[in-house]
Amino acid sequence: MDNKSVLYLSYDGMTDNLGQSQVIPYLAGLSKLGFSISILSFEKETNYNDNKEKIAVLLSQNSIGWIPLPYTAKPPVLSTMVDIRKMYVVAKKHCLDNAIKIVHCRSYISALVGLQLKKKLGIKFIFDMRGFWADERVEGRIWNLKNPLYKLVYIYFKNQEIKFLNNSDYCISLTEAGKNYIISRKDIRADINITVIPCCADLNHFNYQAISQETRNAKRKQFGYSTETVIYSYLGSIGTWYLLDEMLDLFGEIYETNNKARFIFFSADNPDGIFEKAKTKGLSKDLITIYKAQRAELPALLSICNASVFFIKPSFSKTASSPTKMGELMGMGIPLICNANVGDVSRIMEDTHVGILVSNFDKDNLHTIAMKCSELELLSKEEIRKAALKWYSLEEGVSNYNNVYTSVLKS
Repeated sequence: MDNKSVLYLSYDGMTDNLGQSQVIPYLAGLSKLGFSISILSFEKETNYNDNKEKIAVLLSQNSIGWIPLPYTAKPPVLSTMVDIRKMYVVAKKHCLDNAIKIVHCRSYISALVGLQLKKKLGIKFIFDMRGFWADERVEGRIWNLKNPLYKLVYIYFKNQEIKFLNNSDYCISLTEAGKNYIISRKDIRADINITVIPCCADLNHFNYQAISQETRNAKRKQFGYSTETVIYSYLGSIGTWYLLDEMLDLFGEIYETNNKARFIFFSADNPDGIFEKAKTKGLSKDLITIYKAQRAELPALLSICNASVFFIKPSFSKTASSPTKMGELMGMGIPLICNANVGDVSRIMEDTHVGILVSNFDKDNLHTIAMKCSELELLSKEEIRKAALKWYSLEEGVSNYNNVYTSVLKS
């Protein structure tokens, strides 16, 4: 097992926030354990121009090779087909030139290439599925199945999903709920190697203990919040899955019970859309702040929050979803208000008691939740962080990936 060379394939960019939080930290840890890792990723032009030097230095410091390719956005479907071909050609050459032993594929697009590399070159294939991607595209209203083209694409990827699972040397699921569904399927081989590794968090970075009171005071002052302001936050993009209406409805109920409450969105989304939606709820602009934060400054910003809210649209595909923000917020000792029927969220909330689990979004229930929010102040930051260390430790995630890599190399 002298040759521990791995090619990581990702259709997401390393200069995207997602690449920086959910790819590089794991691979840096695995590199330190002796694996020779290269990343082939597709980079969006703006993010790449803004962050390429920082990411190149970070990867070099961790002895990780990087092959960034330009992401093609248009036209739909055809552009992706072009990128897949490009990925295969570059990946195949890299595998042959560097005697790659494992191709680790992030989600379905990369898995198309990884499976071909296994068939053509005999390379071990890890399918890191990241959720039921084709169903996410439909349920997130990105693919309309009334459109014949998207229906064909959906059917194609659902058929490929079976091949990915049955031909993988190892499969990674983000949730126990997703794993249980997969192993219950009659079209999936009974001896599939599958393990659960959630979206872990760098809990050294997201650590409330590292933020001084002076910094917290300065950040409150930056946003015009007094020491009496009760700050509710939302972290991340809204996208197609997060329920902005329902989150604003809850805040409206909270504000009715406590007029010192304010809502801050740490998000790169267009502020106008959020403000317009808030206006339809009768929430004035002075109650809401929207701030585009860089990853490096997030811990200091989050340290001012009394609680954080995230509501996700429940659906089949979300069975396999692990919200990245959950571990990060818990690492900061922040109580959560989140909803049931998403991945392992209910199981984790019931185990850890780190906040309030919302079962439905009707007005009466949201009013009841709002009345309970004052109880969140009684929760211990230390206990919330301990729960994060139990469920979302990056070190534990790296250890689990190490076990997968080691098992695959021995097989």
